[in-house]
Amino acid sequence: MENIRIATAQFENKSGDKAHNLAVIRQLTAQAAAQGAQAVAFHECSITGYTFARHLSEADMLALAEPIPDGPSIKALQEIAAEYDIAVLAGLFEKDADNQLFKAYVCVDKNGLVAKYRKLHPFINPHLKPGTEYVVFNLGKWKCGILICYDNNVIENVRATALLGAEIIFMPHVTMCTPSPRPGAGFVDPQLWQNRQEDPTPLRLEFDGMKGRSWLMKWLPARAYDNGIYAVFSNPIGMDDDQLKNGCSMIVDPFGDVIAECRQLDNQVVTATLTRDKLEKAGGHRYREARRPDLYGNIIAAPHEAVQKVVWLQEKEQ
Repeated sequence: MENIRIATAQFENKSGDKAHNLAVIRQLTAQAAAQGAQAVAFHECSITGYTFARHLSEADMLALAEPIPDGPSIKALQEIAAEYDIAVLAGLFEKDADNQLFKAYVCVDKNGLVAKYRKLHPFINPHLKPGTEYVVFNLGKWKCGILICYDNNVIENVRATALLGAEIIFMPHVTMCTPSPRPGAGFVDPQLWQNRQEDPTPLRLEFDGMKGRSWLMKWLPARAYDNGIYAVFSNPIGMDDDQLKNGCSMIVDPFGDVIAECRQLDNQVVTATLTRDKLEKAGGHRYREARRPDLYGNIIAAPHEAVQKVVWLQEKEQ
């Protein structure tokens, strides 16, 4: 059975500075390749930056966004992938031929675009349109899927992608360290990031507590465990516009165990070996086999009007 080596990365992106962000992606891709990775995953909007887009007009967004696969950033990713003979997964804002805007995430190898996914539940800018389909593609002999950030909060999306055959689901995010009704949530003081070299402990306590990693560990391992898949989580670290993010990019196996994680208070990439035996040994595989959609198929598929509220975005704009 063929194993695969996958890397996940974290870095501090610069808002709207594609050249800088692609340079960091190149540097971390080189490190991933040196670790033997066959693919490396970066966070949501890792090419363009993310949170600053809440301030942008439609004209601003169209100027920032690119066509896929013919835009310059995809060509740059292909050059990086070819230089290091590795698949690269990264995110950006996309515009189509009709100037419709989407939040996109791509997989590129030395031959060009392998897969493109559009976020199903975008919210950072009102001019973004939601994607309309799941995506499953091959990396070697492994079947992979993509779900961006909020998409993973709707558990049906993860189950649907797994049922379509995905054994690995890439989950690029820009998350944590924002207000929420849940206990302990909130922003983290950017000054702690500025002081991280001299006094890392207060920052680590915030990053690892309920504002950050402790919240993540309530649900991310469950997505992998319940569906019997590998979850490749990627998240930025440092300042994203005016918000501080805590990284914690990690790979979770089908047992819900973390098998690789970025723990530096800095840019970092880590790599893990994914083995097929876990896919069938994990409880999630058996539970999927035991499903009885005759009982609940109509319930899950019943008409429903989607309502999506992001508390921190509403609070920040007030």
